[in-house]
Amino acid sequence: MIGVARDELWGVWSLDPLALSAALFATLCFLNGWRRLRRRRRELAPWTRIPLFLAGVSLVVVGIVSPLDAVAEEYLQSAHMLQHVLIADLGVALILVAVRGTLAFFVLPRNLLGPLARMRGLRRGLALALRPSVALPLWLVVVVAWHVPALYEAALRQPLVHRLEHVSFVVVGFLVWTLLVDPGRHRRLSVYERIGVATVLFWAGQMLAYALVFGFEPYYGVYAEQPERLFGLSPLEDQRLAGVVMMLEQLLTLGVAFALLVRAARRPGRDRRTTVEAAR
Repeated sequence: MIGVARDELWGVWSLDPLALSAALFATLCFLNGWRRLRRRRRELAPWTRIPLFLAGVSLVVVGIVSPLDAVAEEYLQSAHMLQHVLIADLGVALILVAVRGTLAFFVLPRNLLGPLARMRGLRRGLALALRPSVALPLWLVVVVAWHVPALYEAALRQPLVHRLEHVSFVVVGFLVWTLLVDPGRHRRLSVYERIGVATVLFWAGQMLAYALVFGFEPYYGVYAEQPERLFGLSPLEDQRLAGVVMMLEQLLTLGVAFALLVRAARRPGRDRRTTVEAAR
């Protein structure tokens, strides 16, 4: 999306067909699965799961198709960071919390879930990807690589590269948040191991944020060379604000996850491999 005038930014919606189609398909699958489970066990499909799921999907879609995308591409690095944390962390976390428990096995239609479950290659691939020794390095590589100036600016200039960037953020976001939330209650990790995962994610994210906050010069020419400054932010102020956005978002999402995991670990009589249960 190149050459959007400043006074036209707030009316620009990309209406990305891939993002909208995926969101619609996911929502229909969720509502159908929620309805089927509620018919059998109402207590396993409370009404509160619906706004959680819709909020998660909405955050991902808004991050991709709203005017935030145009602002992120041409004007503000802080907007780009906000876009990424919406689609890779906050939105994904809400979606997984919404489908946790038995509902996770009802989201996909039966005629689709069965064939997928019988695909050994897919099952082995997912099992491998969901190992902390794979998921965490993959998340780190994706997050760091897309902040290398050459790749960062290539994503801003090439729509296909930008889409690949967004898809990769969503994928690694789902991997690490699946480890933390354990929506299917597979109990791959103990509560203490998930606390370790949350700690590693927070530490790695903060290191990247510090590099932005405490940098002495702008890293990305696309923003430094933009003559029109939104909200009066200089390129360096904007870059530092991007780091603050990442810090605050991680404090919110990983902080809440960490607190829930610690509470679960301290609860007497609980299986230490039990999944985190958020409030219904």
